[in-house]
Amino acid sequence: MRVTPRRNLRVFGMLAATLLLLAGTSGALAQPVPGKASPEETCKQCHADYFSGYARSKHGTKADLRAPANNGGCLACHGDAALEHAAKGGGRGVGGVLGFNDKKVAAQAKSAVCLNCHQSGERMNWQSSVHATRDVSCSSCHKVHAAHDSVRDKVTQTETCYTCHKEQRVQMSRPSHHPVVEGKMSCSSCHNVHGDNPKQLVRASVVETCFTCHMEKRGPFVHNHPPVQEDCAICHQPHGTTISNLLKARPPFLCQECHSHTSHPSQASGLPTGRATSTSLMGSVARGCLNCHVNIHGSNSTQNSGTAGRFRR
Repeated sequence: MRVTPRRNLRVFGMLAATLLLLAGTSGALAQPVPGKASPEETCKQCHADYFSGYARSKHGTKADLRAPANNGGCLACHGDAALEHAAKGGGRGVGGVLGFNDKKVAAQAKSAVCLNCHQSGERMNWQSSVHATRDVSCSSCHKVHAAHDSVRDKVTQTETCYTCHKEQRVQMSRPSHHPVVEGKMSCSSCHNVHGDNPKQLVRASVVETCFTCHMEKRGPFVHNHPPVQEDCAICHQPHGTTISNLLKARPPFLCQECHSHTSHPSQASGLPTGRATSTSLMGSVARGCLNCHVNIHGSNSTQNSGTAGRFRR
């Protein structure tokens, strides 16, 4: 059959009309059913206190198409059982709804809901992290219904961490500490609480984490101090001490834990019991190792002498 230009226009017109009809039908189906409240409105009748915070939170924003507010509302996290829960009149444990504050619900089940959306990035290894293996769930730290999640704020984050890590609270209150109390740092500056390395650090090791701020200690140096390359925590207590520079002990006691050599009298730092006939008998009384060994993290001395590698000036 011969197709004329007029026939082409007629076919295109019929296709356009069909597409418009389908578009109108899908738009009609997308509208809420009259007389039937949305899940959010249903839940709001009993949980108004939760809903007020949820509506102002990241989860409740309508501007983000990825948010639960645009993907089922309350049902996106609490499951379809929430409708059965509401139909039966509510109440704790009624309808099998997933409650994130319910202690009877396993931590793994609570976190599994969050990981449906938050599995990527630094949370990729959450299942094998220290927190996850010790029955800590996402809702143990995060407030998903709050407009302001305190654990995501650098200033208020530490208070959430201190609820479990009380020893670190005491250490951070000591005179020598990282500026966490002052609000310039937070726990997440050094720790990835969703990670799976032993200390849940933001880098693979202690030294790599410390070097993100203390680059001048990285080197390489002509003469490297082995503890610097091995683990900064050999000498330093990063959360806080009563000794300057976050040291675990005062020199020379700290240094003498490793250095006991014949070229340096290594007796204890106490007054001699007998008459002192030479300075060698005084040992390290009233002396600090750093008075002479100032480049303790590493030295670039090129002097051709037996003491060139002893981290002096």
